[in-house]
Amino acid sequence: MPELKNTIAMLFLEGTKLDRALLNRGHRPNILPAEPFKRYKNREKVLLKRKWQGANRDLWETLQNRRTRRNYKRGLISLEELSVMLWASQGLTAQAGPYYLRTAPSAGALYPIETYIGINMVEGVDAGLYHFDVKGFQLETLKKGNFMEDIVHIALGQGFIKNASCIFIWTAVFRRTMCKYGNRGMRYCFIDVAHICQNLLLAAETIGLGACPIAAFFDDEMNDFLEIDNKEESAIYMACIGRSAES
Repeated sequence: MPELKNTIAMLFLEGTKLDRALLNRGHRPNILPAEPFKRYKNREKVLLKRKWQGANRDLWETLQNRRTRRNYKRGLISLEELSVMLWASQGLTAQAGPYYLRTAPSAGALYPIETYIGINMVEGVDAGLYHFDVKGFQLETLKKGNFMEDIVHIALGQGFIKNASCIFIWTAVFRRTMCKYGNRGMRYCFIDVAHICQNLLLAAETIGLGACPIAAFFDDEMNDFLEIDNKEESAIYMACIGRSAES
């Protein structure tokens, strides 16, 4: 099927393969590293909850019941619920030398993924766009206002998003991983975000919330909305969270 072989996607897959015979002789681009954490200085902070009540549901039940849920009741979720989902998806759990380990794995413990949160209905938190400061376990206020309609527009008109209580938007700082792994590091960025998203989906299910992962959006428009440099950092995945109307 030549139409498959010649796609950009397949050329990328071929160009980032590991070959045993060439492993020690292959060219690796010289890419400078990036800072391991992204933090916005001099921005208003929202401290997250560090203790929460766990749901009485075991892992097997959560796995059995997890479904993609797009129908939400319009209503608040608590800051505690948001906090536990942020911790489950990217919370710090240990330190090994210079590396900070998290709830989700990452190639080389380099953690290229950044989390932005579009807040719609979270108790005690103004609607707006926030960045998750992993190290400080807090939200950094980027801009206030209800931006769900903007996100719907960027996400190809997927209207169910506007009823979500919040939306997670994940970006990759490619340099963090590619400085070590070269071209193949691009693969690892996408694998990393999948680990993070699955943790979020399981956490949401456990505390009785609905979640829907989203990969369809206009990349440059999303990067402009987040006000990031789409060469060094780019949006790659999203997931919205709300009170499910299906139960």
